Amino acid sequence: MTQEHDNTVIGFVVPTMGTRPQFLAACIDSIRKGGDAHICLVGPPSVEHSQLRVKCDSFIVDNGKGLVAAINAGIASFPEQISFVNWLGDDDVVSPQSLWKLQALLRDHRDVVLAYGHCHYINSAGETLFTVRAGRWAEALLRCGPQLISQPAMLFRRDAFRDVGGLDEHLGWAFDLDLLLKLRRHGRFKSLPEVVASYRWHEGALTVGSRNQSVREASAVRVRHLPRIIRPFSRLWEPLVRLAVLRTGTLLDSQ
Repeated sequence: MTQEHDNTVIGFVVPTMGTRPQFLAACIDSIRKGGDAHICLVGPPSVEHSQLRVKCDSFIVDNGKGLVAAINAGIASFPEQISFVNWLGDDDVVSPQSLWKLQALLRDHRDVVLAYGHCHYINSAGETLFTVRAGRWAEALLRCGPQLISQPAMLFRRDAFRDVGGLDEHLGWAFDLDLLLKLRRHGRFKSLPEVVASYRWHEGALTVGSRNQSVREASAVRVRHLPRIIRPFSRLWEPLVRLAVLRTGTLLDSQ
């Protein structure tokens, strides 16, 4: 177990099945380089005694209730001094010093509940396919367009996460979008104009392997967060948004 400093205020949950040790090692190392963070690994008992487990600060046995429940449990387990949190897929990475920078935005702006930056999409070899440059307009698009605030590239307040009820465990793919829309009603977002994380695009990734289901669920989440009076009109733009997201995925597959 790593030595945790008393002033550590960032917490990251890393859910894993332990089947991608090379990616998991890179993921954990990137969090260490990104900032002083408490890392909670959530996985099957077989992972608890692995060398990679030793690099983390805590471990929770996956209760078998799914990915979303594992993330919720990890965030709930953090020591009380952990104020800023996120989770990271075991095949994704954050950029060096990025967590310090996102933390600074949250500390300097008390009304900001979530800070986010740009995100590389990379392939299995770590080569950049393209970069999502999420500026201020990305927040406005959440309710009626594609999700441009990439989940690995954000950091949010733990108390705000609690206030909105955490992640919806009834969702299988668009739980991060649902969280963003809930947090958006809770406080301001702040963007950092630089790359802070990389999302690995490959067939084993959750949203890649189940793309059609993911796109449909994201559409349903967007609609349910619209004011009731506007929801019937969403049929005018939602089919176009779904088509655009699916075509983007197809283009990425070809690279």
